[in-house]
Amino acid sequence: MPIQSPLCYTSGMKSRGVSTGYIIFVIALIVLAGLAYYYRDSSWFANLIGASATTTEVARASYACDGGKTIDAIFYQNTRSAATSTPQGMPIPAGSVHLGVSDGRTMTLPQTVSADGSRYSNGDPNVQGGETFVFWSKGNGAMVLENNTEQTYKGCIEVPKDPGRLPQIYHDGAGGVVVRYPSDWSVNDAYQYTNLGPGKTIGGVKFSVSTSTRQGTNLAGDSGISIEQLPIAQGKECTANLFLDPQFGVKTSTVADNGVDYSVATTTDAAVGNRYEESVWALPGTNPCVAVRYFIHYGAIENYPPGVVREFDRNALVGTFDSIRRTLTVVQ
Repeated sequence: MPIQSPLCYTSGMKSRGVSTGYIIFVIALIVLAGLAYYYRDSSWFANLIGASATTTEVARASYACDGGKTIDAIFYQNTRSAATSTPQGMPIPAGSVHLGVSDGRTMTLPQTVSADGSRYSNGDPNVQGGETFVFWSKGNGAMVLENNTEQTYKGCIEVPKDPGRLPQIYHDGAGGVVVRYPSDWSVNDAYQYTNLGPGKTIGGVKFSVSTSTRQGTNLAGDSGISIEQLPIAQGKECTANLFLDPQFGVKTSTVADNGVDYSVATTTDAAVGNRYEESVWALPGTNPCVAVRYFIHYGAIENYPPGVVREFDRNALVGTFDSIRRTLTVVQ
């Protein structure tokens, strides 16, 4: 009986509807199915095998952290065919994030299962020591864990986009505050508001108007906007009247602006040719109670010799105050 050559043997298999390629394909499917079953509880593995070529950018954010450090993040939603939940019923996220951190590192991390916020990791969270870098965004804040501890990037808060003419960023990680302000305004982060009566002060940070803003006008140099925080008893409401002297009989109102509800109160006062106007915009639900104070101090224009100074542009000043307030980001 003649011996068939390998070529003749292969041709014989094709004639019966079976090919070497087909056999290899079937074996590969069996191996993949086995791996998927073995790692069926691993959301990390599900992200690796389930990622599709379809990736859509959904958001970008920049974060300011303690010590002047920064994080830039691009968030993606990935379309995939993997299982949508673990055997325990937890949904398996399909997102990812690309990070650029201020020490020069860049990385893309797949999203992992999280009961709170959005969590991204460079390793398998189900394996002890499997993760060395975790980025966790929660609301307007973010946390970075390196080898399971906060080490290099702390107090990270999302920075709002510049609405125009507010290039500078003030960041207070301990106070949970980020806000934008004009480049030529002065900053006092040891500011204390003392007009509540003897022994009563409120701490915060103040941004005073620039010399160019008030030059040649009746506006005083202590005019500006401040971000203040006042601890309140548990269950007590955060309202604007807490930041003003009660002798003025302050009344508060609720004002919705730019998608935020504020408790607002105003006062006016006068003394020896000086005029004082204050408006407080408090954020209900915060504790410490967070508020933005507009403080305008100016001289009565009628007390100046004609032509010596011009009256300051109130609308422009308040407009700048409004723009600064709208960039305030608070993380508590």
